[in-house]
Amino acid sequence: MKVLVVGPGGREHAMITSLLRDPHVSEVHSAPGNAGIAQDVPVHPLNAQDPDAVVALARELNADLVVVGPEAPLVAGVADALTRAGIPVFGPSAQAARIEGSKAFAKEIMAAAGVPTARSVATDDLADVRAAFERFGAPYVVKDDGLAAGKGVVVTSDRDRAEAHARECLDAGGAVVVEEFLDGPEVSLFVLSDGENVVPLQPAQDFKRVRDGDQGPNTGGMGAYTPLEWLPEGFTD
Repeated sequence: MKVLVVGPGGREHAMITSLLRDPHVSEVHSAPGNAGIAQDVPVHPLNAQDPDAVVALARELNADLVVVGPEAPLVAGVADALTRAGIPVFGPSAQAARIEGSKAFAKEIMAAAGVPTARSVATDDLADVRAAFERFGAPYVVKDDGLAAGKGVVVTSDRDRAEAHARECLDAGGAVVVEEFLDGPEVSLFVLSDGENVVPLQPAQDFKRVRDGDQGPNTGGMGAYTPLEWLPEGFTD
């Protein structure tokens, strides 16, 4: 089986490393890849958020499967385009990926499904942001509604800093989600689903903020570890 892995990062490199060990996989390609990936498999220049370009490359390579790693191509509809072209793809549709592409939409889904979550306000109006600050108090949690590679969140007790971040997001034409602050350990849990069945992967915890004591700004994640020995039994049941 020939596999094309779409994406430029360490996540994609890890998937490629695993695929190369699979006896059912005869060939792996990457697009756009990176310098490290290029040492292991052929890489191809590509705008990963262009569905037509991804389909064209998959056809050129005669790929049996396309694996899409990053969120942005999925939100852009790459998986949908591949499906329409009759090319098997591992990755959710744009409609399903919206839960990652919009924090406001994710909040709506959680509310509809009865999933416990922090109280929040989604808005494109700075007056609403200020009202939410008054309602929830400090520390202030301000999130860019759209994709921001893990860097669109500010958690701070400095109200001016929180408002400045909100203003930056709004001035860029987006919306923000203001949440009440919740204190505690963060756990990432990914699941595989065919639309009906769900299989959980192993929970992990990553490190978001720069500098010791979580005193710095948010990042896209600076490493993760698993298993989490402190998690209660049956966490994924």
